[in-house]
Amino acid sequence: MSLLFKEIRDSPMLWLLAAVPMVFAAAALFPEAHTALFVLSVLAIVPLAGLLSHATESVAAKTGDAAGGLLNATLGNLTELVIALAALQAGEYTLVKASIAGAIVTNTLFMLGASFLLGGLKYHIQEFNRASARIQSGLLFLATVALLMPSALGELDTASVAPVTQTLSLSLAALLIVGYGLGLLFTLRTHREFFSSTEHAEAGEAPWPIGLALCTLAGVTVLVALVSEIFVESVQEAAEAFGMTPAFVGFIVVALVGGAAEMASAFSGARKNRLDLSVGIALGSASQIALFVAPVLVLMSYFIGPSPMDLQFWPGAVTMMFLATVTAMFVTNSGRSAWFVGVLVLMVYMIFAITLYVLPPAVR
Repeated sequence: MSLLFKEIRDSPMLWLLAAVPMVFAAAALFPEAHTALFVLSVLAIVPLAGLLSHATESVAAKTGDAAGGLLNATLGNLTELVIALAALQAGEYTLVKASIAGAIVTNTLFMLGASFLLGGLKYHIQEFNRASARIQSGLLFLATVALLMPSALGELDTASVAPVTQTLSLSLAALLIVGYGLGLLFTLRTHREFFSSTEHAEAGEAPWPIGLALCTLAGVTVLVALVSEIFVESVQEAAEAFGMTPAFVGFIVVALVGGAAEMASAFSGARKNRLDLSVGIALGSASQIALFVAPVLVLMSYFIGPSPMDLQFWPGAVTMMFLATVTAMFVTNSGRSAWFVGVLVLMVYMIFAITLYVLPPAVR
């Protein structure tokens, strides 16, 4: 524990951990102060993301970057899954779908692009395992194709299409979960020798003991989930106060704050020349949301939702997810990166963000 306290003492960013009890107290005493809760929750998530980043790096030092990236993506998406389940139970299916699409686009473009940029500003050229990037991009492309089908049927807009869309969504959910499981089997067991890291971390401080790292991961993940729930409850009211549209909030703001922990780990890995960890977190998180989180939400809607949820997204969301996937496949094909590659990816993300801010699409 002395290592944890030393980390908090030596890092000014972690002093913001004082905002964690403050946001819980404010939520209990002033539940209607949405703008204040929004600001406090953002301040609380930032240091928690920093702790999660350090703990994940320590675990990755023991398990390797491939497994470390998967672990970080899983813990990060656990927060989003808990929030989505709460929205699912309340019947907020539009919010659930917006958060799914926004998380996929944000992880694929913003997290990956910023990692390339931050790492490229420190190193002239960085290399990563393109086999790992290809399999993650391939899984993401599979999920995008699956999401296209219910959305294409929905455009027919006839009464007979609704039950067909629901049946198709249920079948696709089961298929995507199977595909995700087989992908894990392929990368972590039967062909794991092809997915080892191409770069090692630069010399630096020693990682935490594995016990401390795992306990920190568990505790911080719970706190991030609780704070994120307060954030989501307050973000809509706060967004109106700040002049942001619902589409911009769902796709950009919620996705950025919800993925803060994963981003901290990805950016730190890139700056330490561990681009395999960064790419694994970014693409692994996006593919996990598309192939596991979204299908699980469809299945859970039959048990906890007021009605079954389908995988029909509005055309703008499907288009952005498809273009984000194609962009990721294009920039990771060579297994090498430089800062300008990150700029290009971030520009694609900015095009989407500006479009949503200026001309929000009609969400179904």
